[in-house]
Amino acid sequence: MEKQQKWTFGTWIQSKFHSVLGISLMALLFGSVFLSRDATYKGQDLKTKNKSLARCDLLSGKWVYDPKSFPLYREDECSFMIDDYSCQKYGRKDSKYQHWRWQPHDCDLPRFNGTTLLENLRGKRIIFVGDSVNKNQWISLLCLLETSIPPSERLKQWHGSLMTFRSSVYDVSIDFYWEPMLVESNCDDPIDHHVMERVIKVQRIESHAIHWKDADMLIFNSFMWWLSPNTTVLWGSYEDSLDIYKEVGRARRYEMAVKTWTDWLNLHINRTKTELFFMSLSPYHQEGKDWGKGADTNCYNETEPILDEGFWGSGSERPMMEVAENAVQQLKNNGIKVQYVNITELSDKRREGHPSIYRKHWKPPNQEELANPTRYSDCVHWCLPGVPDVWNHLLYAYILHYF
Repeated sequence: MEKQQKWTFGTWIQSKFHSVLGISLMALLFGSVFLSRDATYKGQDLKTKNKSLARCDLLSGKWVYDPKSFPLYREDECSFMIDDYSCQKYGRKDSKYQHWRWQPHDCDLPRFNGTTLLENLRGKRIIFVGDSVNKNQWISLLCLLETSIPPSERLKQWHGSLMTFRSSVYDVSIDFYWEPMLVESNCDDPIDHHVMERVIKVQRIESHAIHWKDADMLIFNSFMWWLSPNTTVLWGSYEDSLDIYKEVGRARRYEMAVKTWTDWLNLHINRTKTELFFMSLSPYHQEGKDWGKGADTNCYNETEPILDEGFWGSGSERPMMEVAENAVQQLKNNGIKVQYVNITELSDKRREGHPSIYRKHWKPPNQEELANPTRYSDCVHWCLPGVPDVWNHLLYAYILHYF
């Protein structure tokens, strides 16, 4: 049954995904001091569109420590925040990870302005489709936009895997759709999806895609859920399949699913209306030896990024990236407007940006884990404010300058 009500967003998501009691959140102060942040960073001004930006590689650059301009919002003042990304709330003492901005080598990113973005999205429907890392980015965007939308103008709706944020004043909806594998699988339930043996129906996508068909903008990701070794690939009918591929390599099964995704887009996407983005894989930092630490270390206790521009860790898998890049290129060749956003290399340097142990653990750590925190550290998701804000800053630049 469809549910609709005025809302406190962080509570809603947590109660739906983790079946815990909601917490009441204070109403937003529309006059937040972070409204002034739009003008703090002296990036490129959008009022005079710089032609050089379209020729600039926004993804080639370096991280710059900028505590005067970043973060663009506070963790404790974002009513959309959820406990998965609330690192300060759960005891993280250092905050330097919040103050890094991305600086392209040959140009400046445009200043992020929530009102400008909302005006460009007026009357549109935007959907983030993917896993919890994509939800990480979605929550980040809502936090970035919060001060631009009065609390009374927000509405939430819940339809199974689809979570909708809507602003009536801008007539815009910014949604998240839970679909970690792009295609249908036994991980599709937005609440009960932690299964040990994953089953992927690589030719089936329609039950999900029906929810995306009318979107003006789709932002996809899919990576982490493909890493499980315990995966069965079904070909044909899920109920009556004659062929079950149990020994399909990681990159190959990913390629099979991505082909189903591109085939659907080629047949059904509105080429004159819908803009597509594919976010490249978000790297994880499970192996401290990648940056010269011991074999049993990971992102736990890291407080500084990696400043070596040539760094490439084991949590960034080139074969998987090549599959996604080739699929996006095929879509472009077929006349579909799509942008591949390579967040992998810049994010790979942010070993310190993960929650580690500083998040709500829906399954409490056992005594063995407590004695060795690296064993229950989350080195996959990202603290907010943090790295996903930069992904959205890049998305902002693409939306305003490339489409």
